[in-house]
Amino acid sequence: MCAQYCISFADVEKAHVNIQDFIHLTPVLTSFIFNQVTGRNLFFKCELFQKTGSFKIRGALNAVKGLTPATSEEKPKAVVTHSSGNHGQALAYAAKLEGIPAYIVVPETAPNCKKLAIQAYGASIVYSEQSDESRENVTRRIMEETEGIMVHPNQEPAVIAGQGTIAMEVLNQVPLLDALVVPVGGGGMVAGIAITVKALRPSVKVYAAEPLNADDCYQSKLKGELTPNPYPPETIADGVKSSIGLNTWPIIRDLVDDVFTVTEDEIKYATQLVWERMKLLIEPTAGVAVAAVLSQHFQTVSPEVKNICIVLSGGNVDLTSLTWVKQAERPAPYQSVSV
Repeated sequence: MCAQYCISFADVEKAHVNIQDFIHLTPVLTSFIFNQVTGRNLFFKCELFQKTGSFKIRGALNAVKGLTPATSEEKPKAVVTHSSGNHGQALAYAAKLEGIPAYIVVPETAPNCKKLAIQAYGASIVYSEQSDESRENVTRRIMEETEGIMVHPNQEPAVIAGQGTIAMEVLNQVPLLDALVVPVGGGGMVAGIAITVKALRPSVKVYAAEPLNADDCYQSKLKGELTPNPYPPETIADGVKSSIGLNTWPIIRDLVDDVFTVTEDEIKYATQLVWERMKLLIEPTAGVAVAAVLSQHFQTVSPEVKNICIVLSGGNVDLTSLTWVKQAERPAPYQSVSV
């Protein structure tokens, strides 16, 4: 693998060894209705069943274990991160396992269920404004005050390597896989998956999916240079509001085959369809990847790309804020799909 990337497949293999005894091997499920609607064979990697309710525990646990080598009894004074919720929960849980205090900087707009879960795992919450700049400034202040070590939610190499273990599992669970579709925010998951897939099965496509309202990954690929979101995006998919970064961009630029953007209505519709047809309580961020495969744009993908795995990234849903459910309209061309 090219030395210009922050991780190699060897790092993903090491991460797998580090975390496999502490996480779930999540199942891959199928759905007749989704196969019928798309004309493809869809496989759903259910990371909503993962410890802490999302894939994020993979990267967080790998990073924290890297800070506490088995040969040393010296532990960090604290770990610190900024998160919309899922990475915060994961780091809180991982730090608790290792007996390390955790401080999580969370935007005030984060779903209440995620904030409560962070506190339930024993971490301290510090609030920030929604912008990346505010989160980073508050994080720096907390690091100075606690002498803590930063574990970035998507640019930390150990985190990216941990997320890549998803692909190791999927390639075993779906032997005839043609493509993976992955939600993208900061890009840690899709970067780790791309490194793994292109090392083990280069012919398998890796597609990123993101909200049209937070389309920095799409814009970056289009322009051939890192192009962050110019302002905090407004999207129901709270887990992918952040922009891809300096470590994930080179991997995405070179190894991700395409990026699909979807509207808010498409995200809402896809999320509800999974709830109602598959009985899986995914969060809207996971619905982004489903919406991408249901979209008109995805119909331009070759019919030879038949067996597609969608990563259902998490299931931390704030059930008290589902006012948008009745507002979700079925986007064309799937008006006829009965739910």
